[in-house]
Amino acid sequence: MIDSGSPPRPGEISLAHHGVLFLDELPEFPRAALEALREPLETGSITISRAARRAEFPARFQLIGAMNPCPCGYLGSTTHSCRCTPDQVHRYQSKLSGPLMDRIDLHVEVPALPATELLAAPGGESTDSIRQRCHTARARATARQGKTNQALAGQEIDTHALLDPAALKFLQSAAAQLGWSARGTHRALKIARTIADLAGSDHTQLAHVAEAMQYRRVLRHNL
Repeated sequence: MIDSGSPPRPGEISLAHHGVLFLDELPEFPRAALEALREPLETGSITISRAARRAEFPARFQLIGAMNPCPCGYLGSTTHSCRCTPDQVHRYQSKLSGPLMDRIDLHVEVPALPATELLAAPGGESTDSIRQRCHTARARATARQGKTNQALAGQEIDTHALLDPAALKFLQSAAAQLGWSARGTHRALKIARTIADLAGSDHTQLAHVAEAMQYRRVLRHNL
């Protein structure tokens, strides 16, 4: 995934440069491979050293990972009983380290739907309208700061987030109670800024921060 052969050649993460890298059953990948994702997710490149050779490859990709909540896949299910012990669940989920999870912006749980609800679901919003709303939000961000929200770093985040006082107080309190790192807090803030742009709001409000927090749920080690 990181590189191939000697001398080093681009691996999957570099082949996905400016694209999407989808990793299914994320905890089943070797831990060393998962931890190696931390550098490119942070910097957009990967440095490989082999004996006397050293190479740097571009690796600015969008990572999408999917996983079950436990080894048997039924933790939290309303229709099947989970066969895993708490220790098995903990070991399975712990394959994804805190520093790696910090670099993944959205953590979304997707529960199974009953067949009756799935088949009777009404049609959703069209792709065209979603695309237009995303283009509009991206244009707002670029006009405001000359780059997308994802590309903001350091002081730029504080400058362009335009947090309402109530939103700032809420974020500070929530980050302290949840034990978020500085990286996790900044990523949540950039998500909130994007939600505000999608809503056409000049300022990031408390509702935008609260929604962003829902996308950074921790794994359920204790269940």
